[in-house]
Amino acid sequence: QSTCSLRGCCWSPQSDTSVPWCFFSPRHGYRVQGSQRLTQAGFEATLNRLPSPSLFGNDIHTVLLTAECQTPNRFRFKITDPKTPRFEVPHEHVRPFTGSVASGLRYQVEL
Repeated sequence: QSTCSLRGCCWSPQSDTSVPWCFFSPRHGYRVQGSQRLTQAGFEATLNRLPSPSLFGNDIHTVLLTAECQTPNRFRFKITDPKTPRFEVPHEHVRPFTGSVASGLRYQVEL
């Protein structure tokens, strides 16, 4: 039996130690709006916040998920506010990925 708080966090003790006891209900978080759009390196998707209690306040209601399948072992994703650009600290050794979707992926991405 699980118990959920007003903010949406649920608690369900399990005998299996590989199963998390604390989780959010499926009515919490974001849902894909429309369909994902393919890009050179992966895909993009617009996500809309579900009408659920806020954990921290000042939630962004529409976010952009950018995903890159950079190598067979590396998947990079970034969640941003498409309406408000933010400064990102440049790093001399980290450059934007300019390749194409890797082949022979050892992972699956389900959105």
